[in-house]
Amino acid sequence: MANFQKPKGTLDILPSESGVWLYVEDFIKKQTELYGFKQIRFPTFEATELFCRGVGGSTDIVQKEMYTFIDKDGSSLTLRPEGTACVARSVLENGLYAGAMPIKLYYLSNFFRREKPQAGRSREFWQFGTELYGSDGPEADATVIMLANSIFEKLGLKNVELKINSIGCPKCRPAYRDALKKHFEKNSDELCETCKGRLDTNPLRILDCKSPICKEIAEGAPVTIDFLCDDCKEHFEKLKCLLSGCGIKFEVDTNIVRGLDYYSKTVFEFINESIGAQSTVCGGGRYDGLIEELGGQPLGGVGFGMGLTRLIQSLKDENLLPEDSSFTDVYISPLGERAKSTAFTLVDSLRNKGIIAETDLCSRSLKAQMKYADKTGVRFVMVIGDNEIDNNEAVLQNMKTGDKIKVNLSSDSIMEYVSI
Repeated sequence: MANFQKPKGTLDILPSESGVWLYVEDFIKKQTELYGFKQIRFPTFEATELFCRGVGGSTDIVQKEMYTFIDKDGSSLTLRPEGTACVARSVLENGLYAGAMPIKLYYLSNFFRREKPQAGRSREFWQFGTELYGSDGPEADATVIMLANSIFEKLGLKNVELKINSIGCPKCRPAYRDALKKHFEKNSDELCETCKGRLDTNPLRILDCKSPICKEIAEGAPVTIDFLCDDCKEHFEKLKCLLSGCGIKFEVDTNIVRGLDYYSKTVFEFINESIGAQSTVCGGGRYDGLIEELGGQPLGGVGFGMGLTRLIQSLKDENLLPEDSSFTDVYISPLGERAKSTAFTLVDSLRNKGIIAETDLCSRSLKAQMKYADKTGVRFVMVIGDNEIDNNEAVLQNMKTGDKIKVNLSSDSIMEYVSI
């Protein structure tokens, strides 16, 4: 028999861990909906061209990391590597732009990129994201930043820092691009092969290259905020005022450009250096030209993506995760065939009343059943046999304290103690 293993760069989230994930996801959903965002779900795969146009042909994602395959009808499909292009396609295809503005959407989904697996980075990863369409103002930028910040704050994280920048718009970007190109041309022979190609197509992407040599060459490069047009300057200054007015601490970091072509004006990242090299736990910005690039009318947009693995690791590092509360409330241990039937009916009645209840399904001895109950962290145990059934009474034992009490063989009687 083959000894199968999960594909490289993927994760098994086991029952011992899934409670943490459910806790974090539930918290995120509730906090996001306080801001008026509604959940959207989209396909696991999309037309490859969506990402080539929406994400950008010069990005690492499109050039190196996408899982692409040819369907039986000859069309090219790609496992979703990110969510913003997927949401933009859905907004456009389903005519959401014709409804009430702004459109405020969020998702909790898995994505796929063929990257080098390392701590905090896998080839299948889970991300929480928001997309806000229909507002060009800095108030929209501030809203999504404040939402992300509120999640970190209310979860209790202390080591997360917000860094913001502006990378300009199509009006002021050409002058910056020319200055950037001149800077990199001085050392073009030393650039990695990918960045040599970017020099003519999109030199801004060189700033985001992970090559140590390219990073060194990028030091001292012109910065975007020195080339902003009046509109971009005003937008950025208003954003800073809005964040400061709401008590949001931030640092202007001119090195932040984000790795996707659709960004314009505002870009931002939430950083947690304590979790290692992959320290960005949330990143996003504005993408006013994305809908237009996909064939729609101009529609301002802003949003972010938050890596759930890195968020959970941050919570673990600061001991902020709750204790596992998914333990079974009561385990009813039957002795004999008659007791099996009674126990089976009783646990069904308890479950119908919201009590997590189990009974033996493996015809085990009493000793084996008690060992199972102990291993799985059962809160209360009750053993029933013929005598208990005849007397309609059994002993309910608290496994933590050892206390015992006699109860009737009814769900109501058991619930008096188990639900406390």
